[in-house]
Amino acid sequence: MQMAVAALGSVPAPPQAAIASAHPAATSAGREILEAGGNAFDAAIAVAAALAVVEPYSSGIGGGGFFLLHRAADGHETMIDAREKAPAAATVDMYLDERGEFVRERSLNGPLSSAIPGTPAGLVHLADHYGRLSLKESLEPAIRLATNGFIVKARYHRMARFRQSAMVVYPSTAAIFLGDDNHAELGEVIKQPDLANTLRLLAEQGTAGFYRGEIGYRLIAGVRAHGGIWTQKDLNDYEVVEREPVIINYGGIRIVTAPPPSSGGVAMAEAFNILSQFDLGAMTPNTRRHIVIEAMRRAYRDRAEYLGDPDHVEIPLAQLLSVDYAKFLAGDISIDHATPSEALRPIGVSKGEDTTHFSVLDTQGNRVAATLSVNYPFGAVFVPDGTGVLLNNEMDDFSARPMTPNAYGLVGVDANAIAPGKRPLSSMTPTFLETGNRVGILGTPGGSRIISMVMIGILDFASGNKPESWVRAKRYHHQYLPDEVQFELGGLTKDEQLDLRQRGHRLRENNRNYGNMHAILWRQSKGEVSAASDPRGEGSADVFDVSIAHQR
Repeated sequence: MQMAVAALGSVPAPPQAAIASAHPAATSAGREILEAGGNAFDAAIAVAAALAVVEPYSSGIGGGGFFLLHRAADGHETMIDAREKAPAAATVDMYLDERGEFVRERSLNGPLSSAIPGTPAGLVHLADHYGRLSLKESLEPAIRLATNGFIVKARYHRMARFRQSAMVVYPSTAAIFLGDDNHAELGEVIKQPDLANTLRLLAEQGTAGFYRGEIGYRLIAGVRAHGGIWTQKDLNDYEVVEREPVIINYGGIRIVTAPPPSSGGVAMAEAFNILSQFDLGAMTPNTRRHIVIEAMRRAYRDRAEYLGDPDHVEIPLAQLLSVDYAKFLAGDISIDHATPSEALRPIGVSKGEDTTHFSVLDTQGNRVAATLSVNYPFGAVFVPDGTGVLLNNEMDDFSARPMTPNAYGLVGVDANAIAPGKRPLSSMTPTFLETGNRVGILGTPGGSRIISMVMIGILDFASGNKPESWVRAKRYHHQYLPDEVQFELGGLTKDEQLDLRQRGHRLRENNRNYGNMHAILWRQSKGEVSAASDPRGEGSADVFDVSIAHQR
């Protein structure tokens, strides 16, 4: 894996700050912190915590995620891995029945599906090592939101209805997120006093305020009372890890992105290395799309076999990231015909509207791309009494049985098998883009489709377009298995669909649009900052001046 290095030479500071996130209240929280003298890392804490309040179907302090950072003062780049970890009592067959069959319900709903949360430790780490303000200051906007409440709008209403039947099984969850009549109505105000209290304890005591003491006790008691396997030692032992980003060079763009346990950086590196073997600029749009799909197919195939938690498995990174390997993979790509997935090398078997993303740029040039999740919408749909903490169901991201699809249809083998203390493989792909005079920040939720969406955004950046275009780009996807090109509602025209079918691709149109990208562009040569939020969601992008008097 190519190492992240400090940028060479002096770089001008951005004339304005920018934040793009999935909810206006979160964007506003980040702006409040920047205007109070915080930097991009403080603002990231505020945005992440606010999203935990107003977007419980996508992220929360009961979940985890990745924070990709660039520090302007010295060019330092790192990824804070706050991914959840399997509890110590987890076993490789914990979601199989007596016949060895996978039982989806066990890995999807209730505390048995929950891994140990990482987001609280990630926020503390950001404040302690990168922020200017205290954690208490940065969490204050989220505490206010949890106390005063937020109004149910269309997106929340749709997600709550989707998971309503699972939530009503747990009265502590339904009382918070569905209200007294078990129906979260449009215009209703959702208040979360228990979550506000948990955030206060985190602000005052750091990790001890969440993983130990009153909240730690309530988390363990609630989880174990409803069939979960957490222990206090699991909470005590949780730590974030700083990891060196994957660096990709494609068409003059330096792409800084997420390393394992994210699969995004390695899969994108492989796909872009494959694309580099072709002159895409000389191709028709239809042929270019076909080649991109074939690159996705091969990258996702290797994701399934090789990728997992780097602290638990050996990943052949040198091979997966090498240009020679990409040339080998590109060698059997036909310009005119699809390659059936079954024709690729068989995988050796030896024995995520459900996620959120935000981007931040401050006026010193610090930047954050963060993708956070509780996995499936509303995670495990379980809140331990007295905590306000909605738990994740990230255990479903493991390969519960070799080549058995998870909730997003992704398959895997031993590299991503369940093991105590292991982090499940993720598709979250927060990313920075750099050319000689442009800097981009982007990412998106979307489960298995995250990697392909970020790729499409990068290709749009490569065409010279602005964030408004990246976030609006039509989305298509191939993940090796099932062997089909998936695309969002209206993502391919009738003529484009016909062309792909004639080349031998099977197609499946999604019944709605997907993804929720939030992006920032800093055009250094023009001294211009722009930002955009995906029109498919309800987010907001804000570009604004920050007074010198407020910069500490």
